[in-house]
Amino acid sequence: MPRRRKAAEREILPDPKYKSKVLSTFINCVMKRGKKSIAEKIVYGALDIVAEKTKKDPMEIFVGAITNVKPLVRVLSKRVGGSNYQIPVEVPPKIAQALGFRWIIAYARKRSEKSMKQRLGLELIAAYKKEGASIKKKEDTHKMAEANKAFAHLKW
Repeated sequence: MPRRRKAAEREILPDPKYKSKVLSTFINCVMKRGKKSIAEKIVYGALDIVAEKTKKDPMEIFVGAITNVKPLVRVLSKRVGGSNYQIPVEVPPKIAQALGFRWIIAYARKRSEKSMKQRLGLELIAAYKKEGASIKKKEDTHKMAEANKAFAHLKW
């Protein structure tokens, strides 16, 4: 944590094709080694695959997928009296969105399809339908928080 002041938050410009700040942030998360044009091709290609497979607006599917994957609670480790406890805490909206992005991208990279466009597109469709690995990750996180609900009083 900074001692002097809170770091200034940078303004993110909306993406050129869909004019969405959320999609622009997602493109930045997909990007590796500063190669933004490649990340844009991957994300836009994935959204084209989504539109082709579902016959719906790709942004609607994208926003729905992100909303379905965002966690509401998570567990944090806290050391109390010589032992570590997993304490369930509510997740702020920005962190929830970041976790959702991370999970979708990570599980898309682990899929077995040929190109990253296909992997990401199919993972977004699966997340929209509330199935797939990223939804399972959210459910596991919620189960762990539910199991450790007894330690919620240790949060301070």
